[in-house]
Amino acid sequence: MKKIMTISGMNCAHCAAKVEKALTEVPGVKKAKVDLKKAKSKVKYDETQVTEDMLLKAVSDAGYTGALAR
Repeated sequence: MKKIMTISGMNCAHCAAKVEKALTEVPGVKKAKVDLKKAKSKVKYDETQVTEDMLLKAVSDAGYTGALAR
């Protein structure tokens, strides 16, 4: 499964790297790529292991606000 998330609060490459790391550490996430300029993240994950709430919590725990694109 692939999802696009909008991430608020990122100001620099370090912020983007922190969000990317937080997402990739969620068990079942195969890949996460954060685009700082677009304030978005593309996440590829195993839908049997990962819920949308888990992705949002990872972003929140890293100190940012995430929203899933519909």
